[in-house]
Amino acid sequence: MMNKPLCLLGAALLWSTSAIAGPLPAPVTDADFHQFPPEMIELGRDLFFDPILAGNKNIACATCHHPTLGSSDGMSLSVGEGGIGLGGARRVDVSNAPRNRIPRNAPALFNLGAREFQVMFHDGRTAADRNAMFGIRMPAGRTLEKPVVSALAAQNILPILSPDEMAGHPGENEVADAVAAERIMGDGGAWDILATRVASITEYRERFAALGTDDIHITDVGTALSAFIGSEFRASDSPFDKYLRGEDAMTAEQLAGMDLFYGKARCSTCHSGAFQTDHNFHAIGMPQVGPGKDDYATDKGLGMTTGEAEDMYRFRTPSLRNVTQSGPYGHNGAYSDLEDVVRHHLDAMAGLASYSRDKAVLLEGVDVEDWKAMDDFDEVLRIAEAIEIINVSLDDAEIDKIMSFLGALTDEGSGKRGLGVPASVPSGLELDVVAPPS
Repeated sequence: MMNKPLCLLGAALLWSTSAIAGPLPAPVTDADFHQFPPEMIELGRDLFFDPILAGNKNIACATCHHPTLGSSDGMSLSVGEGGIGLGGARRVDVSNAPRNRIPRNAPALFNLGAREFQVMFHDGRTAADRNAMFGIRMPAGRTLEKPVVSALAAQNILPILSPDEMAGHPGENEVADAVAAERIMGDGGAWDILATRVASITEYRERFAALGTDDIHITDVGTALSAFIGSEFRASDSPFDKYLRGEDAMTAEQLAGMDLFYGKARCSTCHSGAFQTDHNFHAIGMPQVGPGKDDYATDKGLGMTTGEAEDMYRFRTPSLRNVTQSGPYGHNGAYSDLEDVVRHHLDAMAGLASYSRDKAVLLEGVDVEDWKAMDDFDEVLRIAEAIEIINVSLDDAEIDKIMSFLGALTDEGSGKRGLGVPASVPSGLELDVVAPPS
């Protein structure tokens, strides 16, 4: 690593004498990321924006993960099937009303192309696992049929199976019918139906063939999507990145916030490493919003994946890169304001007890009991009892400094300097993912 400019030495010396929870990471380099040929990245871009992967051909990956919305959709809980429009302009399709909200927040996609990202979803149900088929653990009934390059590529072929996200509901299309019958794998399964759809489009078939794939499988689609996501949403040129490379890129306020982040505030206890995540799971007492993941509107996170009591209410630590752009925050977007979620971390019990429901951003007109869990005293108590993070005392000035440092983690060019939104997609389907008005 380059020597830091002399003007930073004073700040660095002060920083080095603090109660640091861990060392600063090394600068991010190209070697930290999976690499793909430009042709595959562009192919993945078109698939990412193409509604061909939705059962009813009306939703694209980009609907909930748009470059203009911090690679998410600006909502606490997305509405996939049954919604029209993008972000804050999304509305209920009265002719096909949504049956539910998607129960978890659409996570940001920044830096998921980095090799260290081997755990996907808020509950880790897809992850690198040497004991699993092709080294990647998948949910029951959705085992990989062919190897893929990363956990991200495997994750990409799961939302297309969700009735409320992209597949649609039984009776609406053949993909939804296959999913409802749990016909996922093999000939005639949901994955095969979607791969055949893609292969039926001449341009897609020819472009895959040019990359060496003549018989398109759903895993090829997942890999192409991962190529685009990893390239388009790489966020490694923030002021913090430049500082790590030895540049005079951070303000005094940001440096002071970094000192707190890696020291007194204990943020780096969980938000560690090159991308401010330990890729682990923690129970932080996040208020429960929306339909949840079971019949009781509750969501027990990792515990629902492992079945272990100690994992209940634990959720994956998100990366903080470009966090200023990717709200709402939490596994269900309970907080729309970044400072609110920072303050929640200081005293999670108090944050849960005093939570104001207007902090969530929810599309109106969806017939869901959004507050069923929070109206259940016993469930709130169970969430509270699982809290494992330690209280931290910070004054307002210190919180301001941490907020300033979080801003220094933003790469303003991520999602803007790449390929962008295509003018059209090979399927010829209408794009419902144009940038919203500013």
